[in-house]
Amino acid sequence: MHITYTKVVHLSHVVAADIPRWPDDPAPRFEIVAERATHGYFLRRLTIGEHSATHVNAPLSFRSGAAAIDAYAAQSLVAPAVLLDVRAAAARDADYLASPADLAAWEAVHGRLPAGSVVLLHTGWASRWNDPAAFLNAGSDGRMHFPGISPALADALVAERAAAGVGIDTHGVDGGLDGRFRVNARLLDSTRLVLENLANLDQLPPTGSTLVVGVLRLQGGSGSPAAVLALVP
Repeated sequence: MHITYTKVVHLSHVVAADIPRWPDDPAPRFEIVAERATHGYFLRRLTIGEHSATHVNAPLSFRSGAAAIDAYAAQSLVAPAVLLDVRAAAARDADYLASPADLAAWEAVHGRLPAGSVVLLHTGWASRWNDPAAFLNAGSDGRMHFPGISPALADALVAERAAAGVGIDTHGVDGGLDGRFRVNARLLDSTRLVLENLANLDQLPPTGSTLVVGVLRLQGGSGSPAAVLALVP
């Protein structure tokens, strides 16, 4: 793969103790275990959930005996990316699920989605990141309301476009109302990339970027916090 680029964009949020987190997931914790004055160096212990902050989901998270995050091949973590901008629809409807019609509208302008692409959904939700309550957007019944990807679009990307994965700037590709994780399950029938809580998607063009996904190779991991970079032409 030959990659040319003019800038590099962080697509990961900064990890802090007060970031938005899935209900009942552990809050990130930083504990100082070594001080320069005493030990000659500074060191903290980090406690964090496998699906906290900007992260990658692995098939093991949704299917017993499936591949863990340490099974992802190095070459699968570098992939071309395209951007589907659904901000207008998400602004009208917090529960909006991107559909095959959104893909068709993108292809009408840019041509057929290249096989092996990671499809990034720009919903605009990252603007809420610093307000965890607004980011998760739970109603009075406790159900979360944020945009996601429809099962129909997930099927189309897998069966018809040979996509390498998807990413989104919300806390879940399934959308807040879907407690069955159907999109995750469909996409993770193999070791595709499923990226959640992405940042700075407004800095990417519709085509031409390359993703570089740094995962922690956690043995038996259901996923991993990730340092995601976009190499932008």
